[in-house]
Amino acid sequence: MKKTFCNKFIPSKAEEEAAKRSNTPFQVTRELVEIRDLYPAPTNPWQIKKVVTDADIITGKLVLSHHEVFEYIFRYWTLEMCNYVESGNRVLLVIWDVGDEKSPVRHHSENIYLELGAQDTYTLGWMDVARNSAVNPNDEVGMFWQLQTNSFQFKVLRHGVLNN
Repeated sequence: MKKTFCNKFIPSKAEEEAAKRSNTPFQVTRELVEIRDLYPAPTNPWQIKKVVTDADIITGKLVLSHHEVFEYIFRYWTLEMCNYVESGNRVLLVIWDVGDEKSPVRHHSENIYLELGAQDTYTLGWMDVARNSAVNPNDEVGMFWQLQTNSFQFKVLRHGVLNN
């Protein structure tokens, strides 16, 4: 199920009365809700693509857009997991580096996580992957959330994209 935000502009009778009693105006809120998928999930597995920068490797953090997270990650998560992240909490994850398809490498530690970032973005902690994989600045990496294993699949798609 897809996730989206629903803004609550009109208060319930109880909320309206509570606002009157406390002599404060009603505050517009937004709530994360599930909606039915009208379109099938994308078929290209490498849905999230990023050209890696020096800062991405040094900090061990990738910034993901609202669109990327909601379309390619949250649609596969439960509403509770999504609300947990939206509340400002960090969710620890597993990332499989499948660059060598014959022997994928599993990364799972406190450095592998997803959390809410600044200005409607999200941060993917990938410190162990950035340090242990053959990732360099200007490499294009691809990722996707694999529902069967509840983990990210990661791969360097092209080396030195900006140099070519």
